[in-house]
Amino acid sequence: MDHDIAHASALPFSTDSLDGLAARIATGATIVGIGGSTRFSREISGLQDQLFRRLVTQHGFRLLALQEHAGAVDRLDRYIRTGEGSAESALDASWRPWRTAETAAALRWIRAFNRDHPDDQVQIVGTKPAQVQHEDYDAVLGHVRAVAPDRLPELTAHLEPIRTAHDLDEHVQRARGVHPGRPFAEHARDALALLKSLPTAKGSEAVLARMRLILDFHEQSVAGRGSFGGEDDAAADMLAGHQRRTGLRMVFWDGIAHTSAAPFRLGAVSDGALMPSVGSELRARYGAGYVAVAIGFHHGDLGVVNVPEPPADFLDAELGRADTPAHWLDLRGEHDADGEHGEDVHRHWAGPAKMRVISGVYDPAQDADACLRVASLTAAFDVLAHVHEARAAHWLEGVQH
Repeated sequence: MDHDIAHASALPFSTDSLDGLAARIATGATIVGIGGSTRFSREISGLQDQLFRRLVTQHGFRLLALQEHAGAVDRLDRYIRTGEGSAESALDASWRPWRTAETAAALRWIRAFNRDHPDDQVQIVGTKPAQVQHEDYDAVLGHVRAVAPDRLPELTAHLEPIRTAHDLDEHVQRARGVHPGRPFAEHARDALALLKSLPTAKGSEAVLARMRLILDFHEQSVAGRGSFGGEDDAAADMLAGHQRRTGLRMVFWDGIAHTSAAPFRLGAVSDGALMPSVGSELRARYGAGYVAVAIGFHHGDLGVVNVPEPPADFLDAELGRADTPAHWLDLRGEHDADGEHGEDVHRHWAGPAKMRVISGVYDPAQDADACLRVASLTAAFDVLAHVHEARAAHWLEGVQH
C-alpha cells in the first residue's frame, strides 16, 4: 500500500468524525492553531495533516504556517508550488521535528492539490525570519582558510561543535548527555572576536555578517536564552502579517505550548513563570477568529522514548478513561459535543488543567513535571482531540533523533 494512504488509514478517527471535527474548528476561524502534545507521534502529526486537508478542500483555507525560518520555508513553498525536487529533499533544511515521512506525505498532498488548482494554491509560511545555515559556517571557515590558515584550527574548534545544533538542538544535547560542554554562544562569541582580529581582506565584511548571524542563532536558541519562551510576540506578528498580506485563512501547526490561546506555566511548580504563547498573542489580535485545537494522547512508544500512562490528575488521564481509541470534544458553549449540550461541556472543562508535553528533553522518571498548566482549559483551547495510544513517527533517512 502507498505510504501516504496507509498513514491516513491508520488514524483512529473515522472519515465522518474527521469531517465533523474540521467543520467545527473551521466555523468563524481566520487562523486555526492545531497543536500536539508531542512532535514524535505518527497519529498526532497524521491528525494535523488530515484536518488540514479538510480545511483546505472543504473550508477554503490556503495557508499552512510552521515554526520554521524563512530559508527553509522558501524551499518547502517552492516544492509545493512547482514540484521542484522531492518532498524529502525540500525538508533537508528544515527543523528536525519536521523531517519525517508524515510531513513529507503532507507536502506531497499539498503539491498534488496545487497542481490541480494552479490559480488557487496553498502556500506555506513560517514564524521566523531567515537564519544561519550550514553554508554560512562553511563560508566563514573558507575565508579564514584563505586569509589566515594558521588561525583555522582555532576557528574550527569553535565552529564545528556548535554547528551540530542545527541537527540536534543544544538544549536537547544537554538533556541527553551528548553536549560537548561549553555553551555554544560562548564559542560563537570567541569565533567572532577571532574574525575581527584578522587583517581586513576581500570579503571580510560579508564573512563578519555571516558570523554575526551564527552568533545570533546561538544566543537566541532555547539554550542561549535559558528559556522556551521569548519569541512568541514576534512569531505572532509574522503570522498575522502573512494573513493580512494574503487575506487567506491559515492553519498553524505546532506544539500545544505554542498554539494555546492563553498564557501557561511549564512544569509542576505552582509559582513557575506565566508564559505567553503564539496562540495567546493571536487570540489577542483575532479574538474568536483564532481557534485553538489541542491533540494529546494517553501512552505509547514514540521511538525516542516509551511514554507511560499519565499521572491521574492530568487531563490526558481523564480523557483516556473513555472506552475508545480516539475521540474529540468541542469546549465552546455554542456547540453540542459527544452527545452533551455544549454549555454543559464548557462548564465541566472550564477549570485549571495540566496537559502532558513530550519534547526532546522528556524523562519518564520526571513525568509529573512534563506538563503545561493553564488556569482555564476552555480559555486555552477550543477543541480537544485525544488518541489513546500513540506510535513513533517515521524519521527520514539520516535524521538524528
